Amino acid sequence: MPSSPSDLLGTPPLPPAAVQWLRDLGIAKREQLRQQGSVATFLQLKAGGHTVTTRLLFALEAAARGVHWSQLSDADKQHLRQQLAAHPPVALPPTPADIEHFMRQAMLQAELAAAQGEVPVGAVVVKDGQIIGRGFNQPVGSHDPSAHAEMQALRAAAMHEGNYRLDGCDLYVTLEPCAMCSGAILHARLARVIYGAREAKTGAAGSVTDLFALRQLNHHTAVWGGYLAEACAAQLASFFRQRRSRES
Repeated sequence: MPSSPSDLLGTPPLPPAAVQWLRDLGIAKREQLRQQGSVATFLQLKAGGHTVTTRLLFALEAAARGVHWSQLSDADKQHLRQQLAAHPPVALPPTPADIEHFMRQAMLQAELAAAQGEVPVGAVVVKDGQIIGRGFNQPVGSHDPSAHAEMQALRAAAMHEGNYRLDGCDLYVTLEPCAMCSGAILHARLARVIYGAREAKTGAAGSVTDLFALRQLNHHTAVWGGYLAEACAAQLASFFRQRRSRES
């Protein structure tokens, strides 16, 4: 069903330039802005190099609500300022083409895990457009509880760089990182994490807890989830379906 005019973002309450900036981020509808959140969207625009002020923040919140910014109360504005002060730093995501390519590479690593009877999770570390570390899940075969895909990829990348700190690197992984892997990612000072399927039981990037959102930590890694989520989840479902079939 085509969007009604009221569903689309426009002027007012947003200035014309901001409408185009939002479209460049893939945000053209009110519901998309609501899901992203006005504060996170404001910070993404700032990370993209745009000159932004709190007036734009108020306009974004108003657009998400479908009202004019002058209708926001003083309490609304104060709450937005508090959210802005408490929000962890935000970076722009990689390009859609890069996400597609490197997530597919991570999925190939997941296939290697499945071939060894391990839960199929795969990861790659990328720097300057090149993969410098690959890893797949192998705690069972290696008798190592820390041998998750992310840990393996981080170790390979650190060896490649000759440094445990991986500044400027991105990690792509087919499943939302657990607390152990999230801690290692933050310790390695990765710039960005992009993951596929969400992990409702152990996910530490928003599903159960969000270590990446803690401002108290001295490093912040930007994180995005849900990319190729269905394909990544299908790898996991197929593995467990086959295992149940063998066990029955």
